[in-house]
Amino acid sequence: MSQILQLSFSSTSTGLSSSVKMKGTAKRPFFFQILCSSSKHSSFKDEDDDNVNKGFDDDSFFAYFVLNIVEKDRGLSRVILVERYSNGTAKRYVVDDDSQLQTFLFEEDKSTTNMLQDSQRLSWLPEIIKDFILPAGFPGSVSDDYLNYMLLQFPTNVTGWICHTLVTSTLLTLSFIIDYYTKPSLLIVNSILLNFFNGFTCFVAVGVGSFSGSTAAASAAAIRWVSKDGIGAVGRLFIGGRFGNLFDDDPKQWRMYADFIGSAGSIFDLTTQLYPDYFLPLASLGNLTKAIARGLKDPSFRVIQNHFALSGNVGDVAAKEEVWEVVAQLAGLGLGILILDTPGLVKSYPVLLSTWMSMRLLHIWLRYESLSVLQFNTINLKRARILVKSHVLHSTVPGCKDCNREENILTWPQFMKPEIIFGLPLEKMNIERSHFMVKAFLKLYAHEKYILMVNQQQQDLRFHVSFKVGATSVSVLRSVWQSFWLSENWNREGNVCDQLGNSLMELENKFEDFIQKLKVAEWDTQKLNLKVPKEILIDDINPL
Repeated sequence: MSQILQLSFSSTSTGLSSSVKMKGTAKRPFFFQILCSSSKHSSFKDEDDDNVNKGFDDDSFFAYFVLNIVEKDRGLSRVILVERYSNGTAKRYVVDDDSQLQTFLFEEDKSTTNMLQDSQRLSWLPEIIKDFILPAGFPGSVSDDYLNYMLLQFPTNVTGWICHTLVTSTLLTLSFIIDYYTKPSLLIVNSILLNFFNGFTCFVAVGVGSFSGSTAAASAAAIRWVSKDGIGAVGRLFIGGRFGNLFDDDPKQWRMYADFIGSAGSIFDLTTQLYPDYFLPLASLGNLTKAIARGLKDPSFRVIQNHFALSGNVGDVAAKEEVWEVVAQLAGLGLGILILDTPGLVKSYPVLLSTWMSMRLLHIWLRYESLSVLQFNTINLKRARILVKSHVLHSTVPGCKDCNREENILTWPQFMKPEIIFGLPLEKMNIERSHFMVKAFLKLYAHEKYILMVNQQQQDLRFHVSFKVGATSVSVLRSVWQSFWLSENWNREGNVCDQLGNSLMELENKFEDFIQKLKVAEWDTQKLNLKVPKEILIDDINPL
């Protein structure tokens, strides 16, 4: 990591003086840069380190250090103002002992490097285009991962619309449109109508009402289509009402699962061509599945948009995302026209299916890549496991970038090792029914808002955790830390209570250090996405 300190001075006969022209004095300014570099090393330092006390990270400290050297060498006395720019740089206006004004251009924080890189990557774009597709104040108004995500999101959406076009052509073919429209490219026009007008309007547009000669046939077709959409709406209703509390914890995982489920829905639609007699149930299942996918996709992406909006500009971020989405939609539909115009593609079902499969696999891979570049600084259960494991084993905490890269988007926390089960009743935690054992555990965990027990009957250790009334997200994090310490230091031949007591002593001694290192690594310790199960809570009325 490097820091660049640019200083501007003016040359006079007597040496260096201000780069700002004073009245009656003509000076010729010149510029030079000081490049400060630091080798990669641990960013977790003791609290008494000078750079931590001053609120700097490792890289910013070097720029600060050089700036102080220059100031002391020049006899600078005070900074009168700091001019900060949206790209993360700032300019100091300093008055020295000779009452002359000098300026120092420097980078304020370590994220500035990413901001400058983002600006340079788009330097070839005209400003009017940047203002049209990027949030105001970019890159300073959004998170560092915004541009990388959007650049990968664009081809993801393009391939998604190509798949949508191929699936829609299959449904329209079954609605006996191919008999009237013999040119395959016109099918895409109807798919656009289907997307923008929906339901009955689509059937009128494609000729069921105008060319079938039968009002009854048009009504039956409309009823089938609307019934299909109605069944799909039930899926979104169920997802929003039942699983609304899941998306804040792991939006990347749910956004990825939404694509998997949406792919399954498209498969139902594609099979309608193999079984035309079952068009309504198959199309309804497809719509239901895709509606469930949309119910997972929309709230997950809202969380991602909030993550991007560093300046509270959620509306601006959402509006610009819509711009990218519409451009991708138009590009996807245009490519769909070219694919459907390929001779023999529409009439050959195996070719159509293989084309859709290829595009869908590419779409899913691009989706995974786009979600992998996200860098959340909030702590959910999966990231908590990574952070705790690093601290227990190495007494260090990885930064947001490294931890998010290590996080497995597809894995459920329940299947990660060591296995931790939250919210169990005491009777299922292998605690003996003897009141002596119950008293011992209540006394052992008197100062904690949870009770943790180890189940060592299986080959791998399993940790059971029950929470007390008043438990918070910090209580969940403490139980995870204790579980990992026990997992690394467990002795199957040792006394259970003694080992639990030792783990609590280690927790008491090292957990505060863990929190401090999280803060140094710029994790948000004030907002932990670690929910306490509310189904069962222990009310410790008379602690022993």
